[in-house]
Amino acid sequence: MELGDDDPRGTWDELLARGQRVVEHEGVWTLLGHQVVRDAALDATTFSSASSRFLQVPNGMDGDEHRRYRAVIERYMTRERVAALEPTCRRLAGGLVDSIRDDTTVEVVEELGAPFAVRAQTAWLGWSAGLEPTLLAWMSDHRHATRTQAPDSLADVADRFDAIVRGELDARRRNGLGADVTSELMADTVGATPLRDEELVSILRNWTAGDLGSLAASCGVVVHALAADRELQREMRDLAARDDDGSRAALDRVIDELLRIDDPFLSNRRITTRSVEIDGHRIPAGSRVVLAWTAANRDPARFDDPARRCPQANAAHNLVYGIGRHVCPGRSLATMELRCVVAALLARSEQVSLAADRASTRSYGAVGGWESVRVNVRRR
Repeated sequence: MELGDDDPRGTWDELLARGQRVVEHEGVWTLLGHQVVRDAALDATTFSSASSRFLQVPNGMDGDEHRRYRAVIERYMTRERVAALEPTCRRLAGGLVDSIRDDTTVEVVEELGAPFAVRAQTAWLGWSAGLEPTLLAWMSDHRHATRTQAPDSLADVADRFDAIVRGELDARRRNGLGADVTSELMADTVGATPLRDEELVSILRNWTAGDLGSLAASCGVVVHALAADRELQREMRDLAARDDDGSRAALDRVIDELLRIDDPFLSNRRITTRSVEIDGHRIPAGSRVVLAWTAANRDPARFDDPARRCPQANAAHNLVYGIGRHVCPGRSLATMELRCVVAALLARSEQVSLAADRASTRSYGAVGGWESVRVNVRRR
């Protein structure tokens, strides 16, 4: 069976049901099983992350270089920094939900997830609020380019985003550094060496370009799940209403589990540094390898019923944010942002239901989750 372009999740489910944990197609090896994906992600020596010809700080680096740059990134993702940003994210999420008219249909990804992602990220980085229309248009074009994988379109959206980042850097050089994360990063160092422009652009691209689409897609997945399941919605609304440390932690676990079941972060790439045998397959040195997180998170060999929600039991095996040295450093930030927008929607509504007359549509190709989620919101 060839790997399907239209519905990778469905194709991967079928392959795993047949016991195929490793598949090769046109010279690319895709790891599907939970154990083989986990093992490869933890073996950074055999499976190099330096799989792109473009600079990617730090996720495209290995060894000591990765460690040094990763240390810089983690300074901006501490528990204290995330907690300090949470009131802003709550305010932004609440304002967006307050703008929804009673008993109206909302397109979650485009009308809620995308603007929240832009506002939350620009607030965190200290970017101008006037960039919102530009970033929303870029997100739409980026989704299209990612779906089609057209080289010219991908190159165009990459160049456009780099120009946005360089504009923010240039503005600070003209006007002086301020008290914001972007200015702080510009003054930061790796050891005693200042970050170069191309490194700054790579870091800010990684923080923003990827996270904007990921956060919007995650909103679509979570809101679709709660709109389709009234009992789940009741449980999540009760947790959101309590709003204490325990209920927030429980809500985070539910959100993580929903993302495991329908993981919008399809995969990451690696390249082998040596010949390696996996599950009876000999993979040559220099081979391109795909770690299929979505497949691993739905592997029936790891999860007895992959589609059944078991937040507590499955937490230790959830690979939504990866594992190992390259585990997503922004996990706590992304989780907090997603919780804020979901909690705001639940707190300000009596019922959220899937729009019966306007079907939601799945994403396809290189994008996971939902392309469009349409819900009716009945306000309190």
